[in-house]
Amino acid sequence: MNINTTKIRILLTIAAVLVTAAIAQAVPITFQVRMPRQIELGTFDPDNDFVDLAGTFNGWGGDPLTVMADSDGDTIYEITLNGFTSSETIEFKFRINGQWDGTEEFPNNGPNRVYTVQPSDNLILVWYSDDEPGAGEIGELHWWNDSVFYEIFVRSFQDSDGDGIGDFPGLTQKLDYLNDGDPETSDDLGITGIWLMPINDSPSYHGYDAVDYRSINPDYGTMADFQTFLDAAHARGIKVIIDYVMNHCSNQHPWFVASAQNNPAYRDYFRWSPNDPGQTGPWGQDLWHWNSSGYYYGLFWGGMPDLNYGTPAVKNEMFDTATYWLDTIGVDGFRLDAVLYIFEEGDQVQNTDSTLQFWQDYNAHVKAVNPDVLSVGEAWASSTIVEQYVTEDRLDICFEFDLSYVTLDAVNNSYADNLRSKAAQVYGLYPYLQFGTFLTNHDQNRSFEVLGFDEGKAKVAAGIYLTLPGIPFVYYGEEIGMIGSGAHEYIRSPMQWTDGSQAGFTTGVPWQPVNGNYQEFNVLVEEQDPTSLINWYKQLINVRNQTPALRRGIHEPLTSSASPVMSFVRIHEQQTVMCLANTASGKENGITLTGSAASLVPGIHTITNLLDPGDTFDITVSPSYEITGLNLAGYEVAVYRFVGASGVESGDAGLPGAGLLLGQSYPNPFNPSTTIHYSLPSQSYVRLGVYDVAGHEVAVVVEKVQAAGPHEVRWNGTDTKGQSLSAGVYFLRLDAGGQTRMSKITLIK
Repeated sequence: MNINTTKIRILLTIAAVLVTAAIAQAVPITFQVRMPRQIELGTFDPDNDFVDLAGTFNGWGGDPLTVMADSDGDTIYEITLNGFTSSETIEFKFRINGQWDGTEEFPNNGPNRVYTVQPSDNLILVWYSDDEPGAGEIGELHWWNDSVFYEIFVRSFQDSDGDGIGDFPGLTQKLDYLNDGDPETSDDLGITGIWLMPINDSPSYHGYDAVDYRSINPDYGTMADFQTFLDAAHARGIKVIIDYVMNHCSNQHPWFVASAQNNPAYRDYFRWSPNDPGQTGPWGQDLWHWNSSGYYYGLFWGGMPDLNYGTPAVKNEMFDTATYWLDTIGVDGFRLDAVLYIFEEGDQVQNTDSTLQFWQDYNAHVKAVNPDVLSVGEAWASSTIVEQYVTEDRLDICFEFDLSYVTLDAVNNSYADNLRSKAAQVYGLYPYLQFGTFLTNHDQNRSFEVLGFDEGKAKVAAGIYLTLPGIPFVYYGEEIGMIGSGAHEYIRSPMQWTDGSQAGFTTGVPWQPVNGNYQEFNVLVEEQDPTSLINWYKQLINVRNQTPALRRGIHEPLTSSASPVMSFVRIHEQQTVMCLANTASGKENGITLTGSAASLVPGIHTITNLLDPGDTFDITVSPSYEITGLNLAGYEVAVYRFVGASGVESGDAGLPGAGLLLGQSYPNPFNPSTTIHYSLPSQSYVRLGVYDVAGHEVAVVVEKVQAAGPHEVRWNGTDTKGQSLSAGVYFLRLDAGGQTRMSKITLIK
């Protein structure tokens, strides 16, 4: 071999190795961070702020800053950096505007992010401060997020024919009580959704063991009667969902009768064993029940055999039945009973992987029939288990049992700290606002009894859950203080309409005796008392229906110096509402509330109580986000709206000393006109609006670009149409340069 040729080959090999080593050292990393939560909260303005990256690799954000970009407007900020080494460990954080001022992220409440560089494909995609979907991130909302549901046991609601059993004609007669279809009235309950407990033919009084899934219980009327009710409800803007008991049926169902007779077409519709497997269920019950043809599986009891969804024909039949109710009949969705128990895997009888997959299949089917269908799951378990049923395209919402327990405990113990923590945990656990709230239901002792028959406690409990995030469900009679405990028949007794014979439920003998408290606690008597429980429910539901922040808004807790006080804010677009509830019977004075940049803006704000519009005053939010000196009477609930403006806005809006001034109006009070004084720190687009005490804009006084310096404008007390406004309190809102100022004026006549 030629020596020179050999040297050349060696040199080329060395060069190749060096090049390969250099390439191996130059590993790129793409950093991406999602910012929609910060944009929604107003802590990051994509038009004026920027995101940068600080870490061990750039001197923790030294000059020049490592600024990231959102090139396609999807709120994901990105940058790719080179020069990293495989297996190298780096630490880093994302920041806003290159500042270490508390706006930098604190992922998982920790100091830094840590990452080990891989040989290739280094992509880091995170949510800023790990505010992931469900942790308050604004997601898709649906019609049910604007609804207040009312759970009805048809057998107990209203009897139309004197046989002592409630029916659909009776329910239709009472629809105006729930919602008269006129949004301008406030004397109905304001219900916009109805959940009907089982309406199929059944051998039991409760109906949770159907013998025909496509039938109407003849005790309740005919399918035509149901259709009349459904049409009347829809005409009033009320959606209707029905109980669909997919886990089990009656042992008198023709499928089970045929299966027990060894009919090969139906034998595998249920699970059979020649011997008793000896399994027990979650509460110690026997799971296998004897029949002349063997032992069959039934989670709840022998009269309710579980359907075997391992047999495709069962699944197909039940999915087709869902289609029938949605497409042919026209219901708006289902409340799904016992969703934890569809499939068993060995000794695991609840919450199995097969069950979770089943609900994905179910959801795909019903959404193909009607994309707007609502599926509500009864997963009676801890919040972390329930959450699995509302993710991965399974059910739309499930009931939040844990939150209901903590709510009732807070009111009974006059201690709200645990409730504050639980409400925040629940809000962050589910997809945005996709969970059902309630006090008690048809399987639990009635809430009025749980709360010691105390009307004050009942009012504050209602005030809490009807203002918290989620979709509220009122159990029939809850709004009038119906009682019942122990055996379920007592919890599902006839509705108390009047103080007359049989509480106005029937002209005959009721299927179940009416409660002993019906002469005092009934619709007729309570509607005549403006301070009654029913009128309190009407007021709460009306306020919720009229206030987008209570239906669609984010939730930010406020800590309270008084442990009995539950406190939080709800924020939606330009509307901020502060909700306070005193769970104690005694007055709480000098309350201090503490929020954050996500919930409050320092400065002076005018607030008005939507439950008592006369309760209007100015509050001061300190630079440390504190509000001091608040007072609440025993069991008082207050829903304070920041009048005319959001309490949380982007940039330095509302900050003291930022330069924008809204001075005194003179004269004030005034008639017929007043002069409004204000000063701009720089040339700005100015908008000066006038709002009434309900927060409705009634006039625009200024809307144009103006130079820096003092300004004044005369307003003559007329609305946008030039019509004279009535005497009363009004609020001025001045918006300029991304800042907002508020003041109060009074028009006299």
